[in-house]
Amino acid sequence: MWQALTRRKSVAAVKASEALTDYRLKRTLSAFDLTCLGIGGIIGVGIFVITGTAAAKFAGPGVVLSFGISMVACILTALCYAEFASLLPVAGSAYNYAYATLGEFFAWVIGWDLVLEYVVGAIAVAIGWSGYFVNILKTIGIDIPVWCSAAPGTVPGAVMNLPAAIIVLLLTGLLVIGIKESARFTTAMVFVKLAAIFTFIAVGIGKVEPAHWVPFMPFGFGGVVTGAAIVFFAYIGFDAISTAAEEAKNPQRDLPIGIIASLAICTVLYIIVSAILTGVVHYTQLNTPAPIAFALTSLGYHWGSALVSAGAVTGLTSVLIVLLMGQPRIFFAMSRDGLLWPWAAAVHPKYRTPYRTQILTGVIVAFFAAFVDIGTAAELTNIGTLFAFAMVCGGIWVLRRTDPDLHRPFKCPWVPIVPLLGMLICSWLIYKLPLITQIRFIIWFLIGLVIYWIYGRKHSRLA
Repeated sequence: MWQALTRRKSVAAVKASEALTDYRLKRTLSAFDLTCLGIGGIIGVGIFVITGTAAAKFAGPGVVLSFGISMVACILTALCYAEFASLLPVAGSAYNYAYATLGEFFAWVIGWDLVLEYVVGAIAVAIGWSGYFVNILKTIGIDIPVWCSAAPGTVPGAVMNLPAAIIVLLLTGLLVIGIKESARFTTAMVFVKLAAIFTFIAVGIGKVEPAHWVPFMPFGFGGVVTGAAIVFFAYIGFDAISTAAEEAKNPQRDLPIGIIASLAICTVLYIIVSAILTGVVHYTQLNTPAPIAFALTSLGYHWGSALVSAGAVTGLTSVLIVLLMGQPRIFFAMSRDGLLWPWAAAVHPKYRTPYRTQILTGVIVAFFAAFVDIGTAAELTNIGTLFAFAMVCGGIWVLRRTDPDLHRPFKCPWVPIVPLLGMLICSWLIYKLPLITQIRFIIWFLIGLVIYWIYGRKHSRLA
């Protein structure tokens, strides 16, 4: 039984299965394109929304340290991802990495985990998008009633977050018809986001009140660590570069460059923005869906608030598209390997898109985006991603022992120290997340375990 659960594809088999698929992509992306893709995937709800939530509820001004702790976890994981991405330049990301190293059962676990990451991540992004969209309308004199612009329990009188649900359903419809994102479009979105961030930095840096940084850690160091587990959401996205492996011109060289460069650039921006944000507005006021826009409004820069909100809405739209597109891809990869039902890979006869899972994903995301708060969504996304990152780090260590002679264009340094530290820090951050989040994750994991036991292990192509 254990032998069946740990059966794994060889590295050559993973590459061969991708070569035979009808969905092979054209290699057009350079290292610069991949770096922009990484920045585009990283900069989103994390910096525009979660920073305020983490500061107000957990870390206070110490959220700067929270970003530093999360950064360490991401750098260690990024080095492991870079080795895998250069070794296996194919689609499927961590799912295929696990299949080639840890075995089928662990591949299923990561695949099921990625489903959670994409779905709940899309929910969080949709909620953040709604917050900035409502702020834009408010600056031009249009007030959306509270009852239809926020989730129940977030503000008095709120019933549902209608803008969040509507944007998800609209983008789902477009994705069913078919949208092809180019590197040029992604790069343009990156510059829009960066323009919004640099506007905030330029305006806010001269308005910092050092008194707002006292006390620096109002909830203690434990609050800073919990804050690190929360703001970890801000770093989710660098792993998306590995999913574009089949589109890279020189994946063995360019993928590691794109992963590490995008992570380094975003880390510097995060620390600067969080320091300024908690310096211009007291941390107790930052529990809002649009904290950066709120900070500029409180300073009297309504034009700056509108500009940042417009940049955030534009950028978050592109992130939401990527997340909504990624979910059906995960289902497709797992279905192709026989671990999920064939209908999960059904393609529309006219539009050639995975329309069934696309519609299913859109409806689920829209429903929860309308009725849950962004904190709950972000925490669930974080625990799913941290779990996947820990398994990727473990996979590098295992592959070094099982296949030491493989040609590795990029080698993670100091193995097994780096993978072990990555696993430990990711596990530590999971432990610091709220208990209810851990319970929800366990329930999701058990549901997946039942599906694999009843269907996946029997219909696997390796069976």
